[in-house]
Amino acid sequence: MRLPPAIIASTEEALREVLRFTAAADMVLSRYFREHPRLGGRERGVIADAVYALLRKRSLYTHLAESGSGPQMRRIAILSLANVVGVESIAGLSEHEVAWLTEVMAIDVHSFSVPLRTNMPDWILKRLVAQFGKDEAFQLVDALNESAPLDLRVNTTKSTREDVQAELTTAGIASEPTPYSPLGLRILKKPALQNMPLFKEGWVEVQDEGSQLLAHIVGAKRGDMVADFCAGAGGKTLALGAWMRNTGRLYAFDVVEKRLAKLKPRLARSGLSNVHPALIAHENDAKIKRLSGKLDRVLIDAPCSGLGTLRRNPDMKWRQSEDDIQQLSEKQASILASAARLVKPGGRVVYATCSLLEEENEAIVVNFLSTHDDFFLRPMSEVMAEQKIPLVMDDYLRLLPNQSHTDGFFAAVLERKVS
Repeated sequence: MRLPPAIIASTEEALREVLRFTAAADMVLSRYFREHPRLGGRERGVIADAVYALLRKRSLYTHLAESGSGPQMRRIAILSLANVVGVESIAGLSEHEVAWLTEVMAIDVHSFSVPLRTNMPDWILKRLVAQFGKDEAFQLVDALNESAPLDLRVNTTKSTREDVQAELTTAGIASEPTPYSPLGLRILKKPALQNMPLFKEGWVEVQDEGSQLLAHIVGAKRGDMVADFCAGAGGKTLALGAWMRNTGRLYAFDVVEKRLAKLKPRLARSGLSNVHPALIAHENDAKIKRLSGKLDRVLIDAPCSGLGTLRRNPDMKWRQSEDDIQQLSEKQASILASAARLVKPGGRVVYATCSLLEEENEAIVVNFLSTHDDFFLRPMSEVMAEQKIPLVMDDYLRLLPNQSHTDGFFAAVLERKVS
């Protein structure tokens, strides 16, 4: 089925909005679609896929679009669409545009320079090469430039992985168990899950397998007092609440009211009653101080560069700078120091990010331990064995999309000494 000629102009218009980088790409696209209600579901899906294709390979597509004739943004839109649906599916192309598109799509991109091949800002690429070595860094970048699969977490308070998979099969949706998370299912295509009863009734939540593993690493028990320190929209909060078997008390803290508001409908679907969302002004809020030394577990999914999620959020690499990393590192250190005060002796703090950079990960943990002699690092190898997760790790959790086929994640387990 060919797309209508107007799809090119709509894609071009959406790209102009997104490439201003005034907000996250998903938010900009949501606003654009609200303002253009006549676009059908298929058209919206194609436009969104084309925008994300461009964000993943912006350097390359911009370079290729410098050839040809006519407005460059139209050529970028056409190239993005062609890479999503194929040349034959786009109506409204001139003979010259078809000829140009056929020619540029046949070019071997491996003949181009490193910046064009990797589609990665120079400052990020340099850091990755320094950390992982050239070969590993390039494999990582290739994986980050691919689209991510759709992972689901089964809500064990309502169903089992086997029953959910059976429901999906009945609905004609193929899935397979995730290799590491015992509660995960990977969907082989991307259906409209929000319309399915198992989603509406809270049997599943969309959550990357790597993110699911963080709840296991926290290791909360029935009846524990736990805090998700940077809860956001609550994906990990809900995983923790189910892991606790809907017992104990689970605080969901965040500094942004809109993020916590997104947790409310998800919480209602989940059937959990042990979750207590709480808006805080900052990491040293009085609500935090009142819980000092009282909690068994604290999860810190710290605000970070998000470079481990580039498969899902490719605009992140274009919207940030080296200065942002320095500011984030200072914030991360402050959050970890504040959250650590909450745990009792024998309690556990899990510091996690979806970043790939040492400045946001190991460096934060090493600095914390150098100034807090009442804490020690629990090797991740021990935690993996404790939770029966078949991942070989050393002191830290390091997940990379080119190795684990998850988003990029880092985590460290810090335990308070019992005097």
